Amino acid sequence: MDLRSRSKVSVAFSMAGMTDIVFLLLIFFMLTSTLIVDNALKLSLPQSTNQVSEKPVITVSITKDLEFYVEKTRVSVNELESVLKQRLDFRIEPTISLYADRAVPLEQVVKVMNIAKNNKYKLILATTPEE
Repeated sequence: MDLRSRSKVSVAFSMAGMTDIVFLLLIFFMLTSTLIVDNALKLSLPQSTNQVSEKPVITVSITKDLEFYVEKTRVSVNELESVLKQRLDFRIEPTISLYADRAVPLEQVVKVMNIAKNNKYKLILATTPEE
């Protein structure tokens, strides 16, 4: 008569579940870090109490020296509309985020706003939160 128990407890530890979790976390952090938009230009933005949470498709920056940048590429004022059309032509809801230094005359900001209005782009004026 064999009275030994038939179920044996395995002492081995499987790392498959742990590696799956580590790879999922790695993929998550890689994807979220690429979604962060880094504005490399040093601009002193105006302050506002209202903040918009919408994600822009493209950024336009105006420095205090009146230099226009689309993302990190410098463009002239005359080229700005054609460059924006080129990059936003096939977007469903094109949204521009405008970063304008405090020292920029309002006339230059209005030029970008008019380009956005004429081409039916949404425009977000970037500001810093009031303290």
